[in-house]
Amino acid sequence: MAVPVAFFGVFFAYPVAAIVGRGLDVDGGWRPGRIVDVLGQSGIRHVLWFTTWQALASTALTLLVALPGAYVLARYDFPGRQVLRAVVTVPFVLPTVVVGTAFLALVGRGGLLDELWGVRLDTTVWAILLAHVFFNYAVVVRTVGGLWAQLDPRQEEAARMLGASPFAAWRTVTLPALGPALAAAALMVFLFTFTSFGVVQILGGPTFATLEVEIYRQTSEIFDLSTAAVLTIVQFLAVGAILAVHAWTVRRRETALRLVDASRTARRPRGPRQWALLGAVLATVAVLLVLPLAVLVQRSLDAPDFAYYRALTRDDGGTFLVPPIQAIGTSLQYALAATVIAVAIGALAAAALARRDAGRLVRGFDALLMLPLGVSAVTVGFGFLIALDEPPLNLRSSWILVPLAQALVGVPFVVRTMLPVLRAVDDRLREAAAVLGASPWRVWREVDLPLVRRALLVAAGFAFAVSLGEFGATVFIARPGHPTLPVAVARLLGRPGDLNYGQAMALSTILMVVCAVALLILERLRTDRSGEF
Repeated sequence: MAVPVAFFGVFFAYPVAAIVGRGLDVDGGWRPGRIVDVLGQSGIRHVLWFTTWQALASTALTLLVALPGAYVLARYDFPGRQVLRAVVTVPFVLPTVVVGTAFLALVGRGGLLDELWGVRLDTTVWAILLAHVFFNYAVVVRTVGGLWAQLDPRQEEAARMLGASPFAAWRTVTLPALGPALAAAALMVFLFTFTSFGVVQILGGPTFATLEVEIYRQTSEIFDLSTAAVLTIVQFLAVGAILAVHAWTVRRRETALRLVDASRTARRPRGPRQWALLGAVLATVAVLLVLPLAVLVQRSLDAPDFAYYRALTRDDGGTFLVPPIQAIGTSLQYALAATVIAVAIGALAAAALARRDAGRLVRGFDALLMLPLGVSAVTVGFGFLIALDEPPLNLRSSWILVPLAQALVGVPFVVRTMLPVLRAVDDRLREAAAVLGASPWRVWREVDLPLVRRALLVAAGFAFAVSLGEFGATVFIARPGHPTLPVAVARLLGRPGDLNYGQAMALSTILMVVCAVALLILERLRTDRSGEF
């Protein structure tokens, strides 16, 4: 635990405390009644209420829509399965401003629904909820499906032979085993929607605002750092309480599971019901995930002769110091570095947390690992600039600052992906290896590693995807001459003119393609190695 604790202490707790402390130190000191003053405002109370209930609604809707997809990708073997797995992950790495723009083109004035049926959803909360499902679909599919694929199906088949209906067998056998993964997925979706920024900023308009949007408005538009600091503390306390409840609930439901090679559990669909389920999942993915992406591609090709793409190779001397196309290489380098950091830190933390003899202090750190997903990215970005600009941590001009910020978001995904599998490993396997004379390192290498290799690769893919699309903190610390793809897209969207908008759509399309290729490579690597264990 030493390395993960030091990492989060230096690169998360210290920067956040620095920016919050500066915001609270107003007019020569801090007044405790300031929190009451801020929360007493009717507008702030409305923001708190909307932030909470839309996050709950988004989480429930995402689980309802994505669980069938998790089952299909975990249990069914069909042509194009790897492509489908990559497709459902691509939306998750898109900058939230792009997701909001894509859905505005679908459900807003002059959008696809407006043109076909005269229906507009941009003035309702449904646009926000659907965009959140689009963004978080992969979280449920990857987190729950990763464990589902390794559950031994013979346990459910045994319940069926004893007379249980398909639903009863799933409810009494499979659902309890999936409990920790379901709780982890629900927690991540809730945290992402609780701190939603770009989607609500674009689709919410003046009617809807989350805490994240209000913190940004208080910081950059009103310049009221005191109110922004209070809202950050409120957000921090709310997220901390949620994580504490989650850790207590998951710990009570832990159990050793019988895990098998995932390649042996997937089979071809049988019967009309299974084919109908596969068809329904494919239709859902096509309408909810592929259609918005298709809108982005269509917008990027509106100009003749690929004019928007050709413009990316030119230096306009204004928005960027380099041609926008260079953001591709920069993003890949940063994402690879962030993935290495996130996997190293996350794997150490997961290994420590998986021990059943871990003390309360170690188990409490489980919840703290999720805080970067629930704390304002605006706060983290500003905190990096303020806290890491003088010795011995003078990193403000260093390139490593961006991967460090991206890794903060990637580590929770590594931990949440690996922890259910590590905790499901039967301790008797480790004890038997130790009795036979194996050292702790050899026990890990020959017992734990073969079972968690799949989860480790999934975690690495998630960390890479998250790093590639991280925007909230990166926008404040990315150097002008080395913008990432999300930062470049946001800058282009912020400038008027069809050419800038078209270039933003072109860069978004490139980001989708890069992510899809990377995920397909990961899927191929994981499939090729699946026969080794």
